[in-house]
Amino acid sequence: MNVSVGVWALTVAALCVLIAVDFVIGRKPHEVSTKEAGIWSAVWVTLAAAFGLGLYVFAGAQPAGEFFAGFITEKSLSVDNLFVFVLIMAKFAVPAQYQARVLMIGVLMALVMRAGFIAAGAAIISAFSWVFYLFGAFLIWTAYKLVQDARHDRHDEEYEENKLLKAVERRFGVADRYHGTRLLVHQDGRRVMTPMMVVMLAIGSTDLLFALDSIPAIYGLTDDPYIVFTANAFALMGLRQLYFLIGGLLKRLVHLSYGLSVILGFIGVKLVLHALHESGVHVPEISIAFSLGFIVLVLAVTTVTSLVASKRRETDRDTNAPSR
Repeated sequence: MNVSVGVWALTVAALCVLIAVDFVIGRKPHEVSTKEAGIWSAVWVTLAAAFGLGLYVFAGAQPAGEFFAGFITEKSLSVDNLFVFVLIMAKFAVPAQYQARVLMIGVLMALVMRAGFIAAGAAIISAFSWVFYLFGAFLIWTAYKLVQDARHDRHDEEYEENKLLKAVERRFGVADRYHGTRLLVHQDGRRVMTPMMVVMLAIGSTDLLFALDSIPAIYGLTDDPYIVFTANAFALMGLRQLYFLIGGLLKRLVHLSYGLSVILGFIGVKLVLHALHESGVHVPEISIAFSLGFIVLVLAVTTVTSLVASKRRETDRDTNAPSR
C-alpha cells in the first residue's frame, strides 16, 4: 500500500491513545480477574477486526487478508511467549497485584523495540531481495528447534536471566524487596533498581528475542511495513489481558509448539518460493488466502488435539492415583 506520512502519524497517535486509555484504567495495582481480562481481550480483538475491515474497505481484500494472517500469526506466537512470562513472574516472585503493571510496561517496551526491527527489516528487504532466502531458512530452522524444545518440555524449565540483564543488575544493583510500583529506590546510600524494574526489563528483553522469529514470519506474509507494524501492535497490546485470561489454560496447550512449528515452517517455505520467483525461477507461489486458511486450520487442530490430550492425561493420572 502507498501509506502517506499523515496516515502513519494518525495510526501511531490512535495507538498511543489506546495505550494511554489502557494505562489509565489499569493504573491502580490490583489482581486482574478473569472477567476483566475477558472483557478487555474481547475489546482488543474487536479493535483489530475493525481495523482489518477498514483496510478491506479502503485498500482492498489483499491488504486486509495480509493483516488478518499477520495478526493471527503474531497472536499465536505471543501465546507461546506467555509460557516464558509465567516463568519470569515465578522467578521474581511478582505479587499478583503488580503483575498487570509489569506486563503493561514490558509489552510497551517490546512494541517500541519491535518498531525498530520492523523498520530495519523493511530497509533490508527493499535493498536486498535475496534476504528472503535467509528469512525462509531461518524460519525453517526455528520450526525444527520448536519441535525439539517441545519434545524436551522446555516450558517446564526455570527461567534464566540473559547476560544483558545480569550485566545491568551488576552495574546498577537491585533492592532486596519490592517497593510498590517504584522502579528506583535509595538503598545503602545509592540509587538502585527495584525487582519491579528488573522483571519489566526481563519481559521486554525476552519479547525482543521472540521478535527474531515473529518479524521474519510476518514478512513472509506481507512485505508492507504498515501492515507488519499494525498487526504486531494489535497482537501485543492485548497480550497483557490474554496472560490473565488463559493463564490456567496454558499448560493444557500441550501441542501449541508443534502447531507453531508447522506454521513457521510453512511460512519459511513460502518465503523461499517467493525468493525463487523473484529470481526468475518458475515456481508456484502461495496466495495470502491459502496462507490465512492454513494458519487458522493448524491453530484450530492444535487447540483441539491439545485439549483432548490434556484431558486424557488428567484421566490417566486420576485413574493411576493411589486410593486412600
